[in-house]
Amino acid sequence: MFRAAAVTISDKCYAGEREDVSGDLLVDLLRAAGAEVVTHALVPDEPDQIQRLLIYLADELHVDVVLTTGGTGFTPRDHTPEATRAVLDREAPGLAEVLRWEGYRRTPQAVLSRGVAGLRGRTLIINLPGSPRAVREGMEVLVPILPHAVQMARGEDTEHREREA
Repeated sequence: MFRAAAVTISDKCYAGEREDVSGDLLVDLLRAAGAEVVTHALVPDEPDQIQRLLIYLADELHVDVVLTTGGTGFTPRDHTPEATRAVLDREAPGLAEVLRWEGYRRTPQAVLSRGVAGLRGRTLIINLPGSPRAVREGMEVLVPILPHAVQMARGEDTEHREREA
């Protein structure tokens, strides 16, 4: 069990012009993966607001995992990766790479996601694209990885022991 937060980053959802389908799906998939979803937040694609929220979730709420959806593309308003990178202590490039790679296997446009992943303190923060399909496919990749990643971030015993025959 781990504590998680889902964050939707979307100007249109924030303004009430579009339903937050990706964020709602992310919450459902996190719960199905055994996470306690502490909050589901919605912010516009404004770097300072994204940064403040990520800092709050990591430093004040002490969630284990923050998954964001939205703002990872090429449009002029897509600032999620830069805002995330600004609050990270250490990057985890392998997570972002595997999300893009596995996404690419299904659709070439997946490589256009600029999402990043990393740690702020003991909180793992991962950016997902804003489409429901990308959220579903990203969670398929992350679900087997997250429990061990959370253990490592917490500093729990993750010693790899040889199995005795």
